[in-house]
Amino acid sequence: MSNLEALEARVDRLESHNKINELATAYAVACDEHDMDKLINLFTEDAIFESPSGFMKASGRNEIFEIFVEMFKIRGPGYHWTHDVCVHINADNPDLAKGTVYSHAETCPNNIVSIAAMKYRDEYKREDGVWRFTLREISFLYYVPFKDFDKNLISPNRLYVGGEWLEADYPEKLPVWKAFETSYKNK
Repeated sequence: MSNLEALEARVDRLESHNKINELATAYAVACDEHDMDKLINLFTEDAIFESPSGFMKASGRNEIFEIFVEMFKIRGPGYHWTHDVCVHINADNPDLAKGTVYSHAETCPNNIVSIAAMKYRDEYKREDGVWRFTLREISFLYYVPFKDFDKNLISPNRLYVGGEWLEADYPEKLPVWKAFETSYKNK
């Protein structure tokens, strides 16, 4: 690879990082505005959207569209914001990438003012020069009614969905968390 080709590849990676950051922000904006056209076009045709807890699972744009329509029907105003976006461009194929996005949201499902902390595990694909999600897995540290935040943050059941308390998706289920508990905390 010549110096010029190496420089072009580096610039492409930097531009890709920036575009994937913009993709994560566009998702947050589309969710807040209930902009279904913008939202659905952030995903590839065969994309998957899911959560480890299982309450969200969709395969393909049509199912993703339907799951968000149902979600937005019961959700009033909301505000999503992204924090850290960690992206790794595939070394063998610069049109593929993986990433993790840390995020918070304030929402109103069923008129219940709620707050959430999420971590997205993403896979991305560049199609015709546009980066899109091929996989978006949302894991919740918590999703609780604001009035219950102080009581539930210390409980393993920090995910309030459809009037039911579920175990949070992380961190307690992570192998590294469990290893720390075994190695250090329980001694």
